[in-house]
Amino acid sequence: MTVKQEVERTPGSTARTKIHRIPDRAVHSSVVRDEILDAGLVAHVVVIDQGQPFIIPVAYARSDDDVLFHGSSASRLFKQLATGEQSTCLSVTLLDGLVLARSAFESSMNYRSVMVLGIPRLLAGHEKTAALRRISDHLLPDRWNDIRPPTAQEEKATIVLSLSLAESSVKVRTGGPEDVPSDLEDPVYPPPTITTSAVTSSLRRVPSGLFNAAGTVSAHSAVKIDATVGCRRAPAFRDSANQEPQS
Repeated sequence: MTVKQEVERTPGSTARTKIHRIPDRAVHSSVVRDEILDAGLVAHVVVIDQGQPFIIPVAYARSDDDVLFHGSSASRLFKQLATGEQSTCLSVTLLDGLVLARSAFESSMNYRSVMVLGIPRLLAGHEKTAALRRISDHLLPDRWNDIRPPTAQEEKATIVLSLSLAESSVKVRTGGPEDVPSDLEDPVYPPPTITTSAVTSSLRRVPSGLFNAAGTVSAHSAVKIDATVGCRRAPAFRDSANQEPQS
């Protein structure tokens, strides 16, 4: 690989993938990009049909410097992508936690996200079968060894596409809330911290009897949210709901 090719494969290295909104959250690491893609299960792909944009959720897998995904041969949208003439955008987002500030405006989410731009390539023959196996084993490791191989008719009914990672971007948010200083002086607001990681809220009290799906919570507790949807390896959850509120 030439130096120019290496630069092109670095996330955020092209004019189209440079992050302008909060650029401090941009991550220029192909290693981090690959880790995010390897942890996710669902990607969203853009297709433009007769001037109308559509977004399709797809199962996918990363194979070296490509993202593999598939759909029905009967789908008009996948047929568009399979022409090799339409550029697309594929994105994967992992939700790591909800960040609760003392105002709705400053509340946020902690996430890791990847965006990929390019023109998908239609796969066929052995390359197509290998891609189907890669996707199956990504969703459930070694599943391919426990199922029968796809028939010729089943493969014919499936479009498998490959999208190069040569043009991509990575954006990550971590940490706690960024409250307005004046909000920190007001002791009125008492919601809990809700997170799947080490994110903490700046809030120090919760109203008595606050209840959610995980039960009654107290200040600085970690309330589990469903981060397993779209993420095989969700962040570890530590239950500290029995801690006493701090005044």
